[in-house]
Parts: sequence; structure tokens; C-alpha cells
Amino acid sequence: MKKIIIFSVIGIAFIAVLLWFGKMNSKSPIQFETEKPFKTNIVKKTVATGKVTPLEEIEIKPQISGIIDKIFLEEGVEVKKGDLIARIRVVPNEQALISAEGRVQKMRLALDNAEIIFNRNKKLYESGVISKKEFETLELNYNQSKQDLLNAKNDYMIIKKGSTGASGTTNTNIRAEVDGTILEIPVKVGNQVIQSNNFNDGTTIASIADMTKMIFEGKVDEAEVSKIKNNTDLEISLGAIPDKKFPARLNFIAPKGTEESGAVQFTIKADVTLDKDYYLRAGYSANAEIILESKDSVLSIREAVLKFDKETEKPYVEVKTGEDTFERKDLELGISDGINVEVISGITADDDIKIWNQTEKDKDKEEGEEG
Repeated sequence: MKKIIIFSVIGIAFIAVLLWFGKMNSKSPIQFETEKPFKTNIVKKTVATGKVTPLEEIEIKPQISGIIDKIFLEEGVEVKKGDLIARIRVVPNEQALISAEGRVQKMRLALDNAEIIFNRNKKLYESGVISKKEFETLELNYNQSKQDLLNAKNDYMIIKKGSTGASGTTNTNIRAEVDGTILEIPVKVGNQVIQSNNFNDGTTIASIADMTKMIFEGKVDEAEVSKIKNNTDLEISLGAIPDKKFPARLNFIAPKGTEESGAVQFTIKADVTLDKDYYLRAGYSANAEIILESKDSVLSIREAVLKFDKETEKPYVEVKTGEDTFERKDLELGISDGINVEVISGITADDDIKIWNQTEKDKDKEEGEEG
């Protein structure tokens, strides 16, 4: 009797184990969570990297070659047009100086001769020996000789001192050409400088810019340049001022691109609206956020729930149709901001969309870690 009872207990236990295994196997090993589509505003942006620079930067160059004798101002100082920045000491070319001095002597001899001829013929004219026309020609030659001597003396003084007596020291004094801030003085006292002429740009003594008029200058990729237009509003972020964004308006898109690292880039420029509480320095690195496209209150899903067909590469999601059962739905998508994407067709706002790779085991583990 005892054996019958023992075998009966073992049989019942065995059946219970089989039933338990059957129940466990009937459950899906992966339990997926779901979420519904939602309506939101989607803004598609691109970021252009560049820098903030003054609208106009003027380089001050000397009108004569020489050596920097003295610098009166420093970088960062605000100046008015005409303010003295530096002074040049002229070091004349010996050969040119001797040649100019020889021209002065030559013109002086010519003037002395013209004066003698003029005075002699003046008496003849007053006596009626020569005509008035002949006398006027001699008078003209005399006056021209005086002017030639004056010109030769001026040339000599310019070569020797850098200016004539009439103009003072204008050529040797370097003055601000516009109102603004001195951005840079790349020369030092004792440096030799070259004048600006048709064959040489000349040495830059100082660069001046109006710091109240700043622009953003950056580059955008060829894939996005066709989507932006002039007068588009931008937001400028500066690496030096991370907590502030400056509004700007696009006013220039380059008609020609340049190849950089295998990609074609196009230069853009935008007028920056300044804030009096912040001082912008020339050359700050900056990023410009450009709105390419935006839509308000459109049916959307998170990009994380999207899948793409391996063969056709078309997007799809799986929609819940029953307990642990899902059906594939192909989608037609619109714009995306990198997190959310617009759904044009394929699902409705009432559908439950599968969230991929979420298991009950993982969920329990996450809850345990939070606890």
C-alpha cells in the first residue's frame, strides 16, 4: 500500500512539473513594450562652423618707406579718424638723394639763365624793339623755370625727410583712416616698413575695425546649401560665451564652392545682432544654427522605434495586433530632427508601436538597480 502511495505522489509531482514547463514555454521569452505616435513640432536644422569677424577691417599702410620711430597707441584702443598711431623715420636712399640734389642744381642753373634772358628782353620790349608775343614767350619760360626748381626742391625734401615743408610731416605720421578699434599693430619700433605702391601692397602698420558691426562667416556643405536662402534667421553660438546665443540674418551665400577634405563647402555670411552686455572680439569661433525646414503639430514617432528593410531599405514599424503579436507596417516619412520623425502615412495615432529589444528580464534588472 505504501508503494502505491509513493508512486502516486511521484506521478502527481511529475505531472505538475510537466504542466509548469508547458506553461513557461507557452509564454513569449521576450515581452515588448509599446508606445503610441504623438504630435509635436519638428524643426530640421543644420550647423555651420565659422567665426565672428568685423564687417570691415581697414589696414593702415605707410605712404613712404622708412623705419618705425615711435608707436603712440596700443591694440584694443578706440580711435577716431585722424588720430596719430605711429611715426616713421625716413632713411633716404643715398643714390636717389644725390640724384635729387643734382636736379635741384640743374634747375637752379636753368632758372638763372632764364632770368637773365627775361630781364634783358624786358628792356627791349619796353623800348619797343621786340613784340609783345615774343616777350610773353620769354616770360612763360622764366616762370616755368621757377616752377621746375620748386618741384626739384620738393622732390629732394621728400627723399631726404619724407615730406615737403608745405605738408609738414604728413607722410611720416601714420594716422587712423576711420573710426574704430585697433585690432592689431604687427610692427615694432625699429622695424623697417615699405610704402604701398603699384608693385607692392606695403607693410601694414595697424588694422582698424568698427566692432559695433560684426558678421558671422562660415561654411555649409553642398548637400544643404540649396535649402537655405538669404534673409534666413540664424542663431550664433560662441565658444567663448557658451550661455548666450546671438540672433543673426543670412545675407550672403557664395556662388562658388571650395573643396575641403573631399567635400565641397560654400561660404556664407550673416549680420550678427549684438548685445550691449557682451563684448565680441574679432575671430571668436562660432557655430550657426540654420533652420532648413519646420512643421508644427505633425504626427510623429521616435526614430528609435524605426526599422529598415534589409533589401529595400524602406522604413517600417511593428504595430500590436493582439497579446504579444505584432504586424509590420510600412511607413512614409517626412522631416526629422534626429530624435523625432514625421509620419506621413502607414499608421494612425491609436496604434501601439513595438519598442525594440525590451525584455521583462532587462526591465526587472533596471527596476532593481533603481531600487
